[in-house]
Amino acid sequence: MTALPAIAPDQPILIAGPTASGKSALALEIAQEQGGVVVNADAIQVYDNWDVLTARPPAEDLACAPHLLYGHHPYDAEYSVGHWLREVAPLLTSGPRPIITGGTGLYFTALTQGLADIPATPPELREAANARVAAEGFQALLAELDAETTARIDTQNPMRVQRAWEVLTATGRPLADWQDNTPAPLLPLADTMPIVFDVDKDWLNARIARRFDMMLDLGALDEARANLPLFDEHLLSMKAIGAPELIAHLRGDMSLDQAREAATIATRQFAKRQRTWFRSKMADWVKFTPNT
Repeated sequence: MTALPAIAPDQPILIAGPTASGKSALALEIAQEQGGVVVNADAIQVYDNWDVLTARPPAEDLACAPHLLYGHHPYDAEYSVGHWLREVAPLLTSGPRPIITGGTGLYFTALTQGLADIPATPPELREAANARVAAEGFQALLAELDAETTARIDTQNPMRVQRAWEVLTATGRPLADWQDNTPAPLLPLADTMPIVFDVDKDWLNARIARRFDMMLDLGALDEARANLPLFDEHLLSMKAIGAPELIAHLRGDMSLDQAREAATIATRQFAKRQRTWFRSKMADWVKFTPNT
């Protein structure tokens, strides 16, 4: 295990890393040893309709240390990095030291580098974007973005591409232009202990395969069955990795084995995008490798 530098007991901690790498376990260990509150920085774990499938901390972890911003948001409500920052802001000035952990890199970037004050997307534009993606694929929106924005965003992430297109279309200004006029961050990186998981690809892929099987054993299919009448592919909460695949199984479109395989592949692909993003955006963070 990579040794971490000494951490002051009042120092905010950031823990980023790909899915299934063990971030939550490290956050809990630090909270138990030094004190602090574990704060979620995962865009899907905020929703109330997926517990097992999003690997939210189990009850035994919640009993060992306080956890915030997990499963507190309705499944069909809008939630963005701006929402998250507004919820995190008061936790930075009062209460226990925050130990912020998750896999949504944009949350950490916005927290430590600032977030542009971009107007919300009009509902009718969002619907038009959803329709275009359904008919043409998100690459059609990507082709209409400016070069500077394209160079900055994760072009393999359909949600990030659509968001950039919506900003450009709604405001007439590229996302990159908005980002260049960003206010000061809530929590400068220099004031934190920033930790990013640096793990071997094969080690992570093996954990991903085991974890999805474990999710099925813990009731992920029952969760999917409860979400079946609510399922709308355009809702952010329904983009949980594994959700579309299990819903497809329940609808009779694929076997459970096929759903398991498809979800595992999707998780590996997602983890690859995360690792690429972290290497690019978090080069100056403390690298951490857990026991293999």
